[in-house]
Amino acid sequence: MAGERQARLADRIRVILAERLEKGLRDPRLGFVTITDVRVSGDLQHASVFYTVLGTEEERLSSGAALTSATGMLRSEVGKQLSTRLVPTLEFIPDALPENADHISALLREAQQRDADVAKLASSASHAGDADPYIRQDDDDTQS
Repeated sequence: MAGERQARLADRIRVILAERLEKGLRDPRLGFVTITDVRVSGDLQHASVFYTVLGTEEERLSSGAALTSATGMLRSEVGKQLSTRLVPTLEFIPDALPENADHISALLREAQQRDADVAKLASSASHAGDADPYIRQDDDDTQS
């Protein structure tokens, strides 16, 4: 029951914040921000808001600072649209999902290249060691 309520509240907060950010904040530091996930604590008092920013590292840092400074205004916006007795505190956390996905993609490309290299080596490889002297290689030698 509490898990369902947490999930509903988290989803609602995500939608409210995304709509508010779509309208825009009056902070020039804010870049192209996407709210990726919201997780609400079990007591519904705290919400961790995960976001990504499209752009350079400098734009990510300035957007994070803009979100942090606008936390009070965004929390009051959430409070106006939620029908809860208490409004959870908001904590904005940069989501490392795109960086992790890029890293995993690079690792997969490297593994694929190494697999291709091993397959190329294996196609021209022969067995190690000398031939077994007890196994006849061909029957043609005995007929002469």
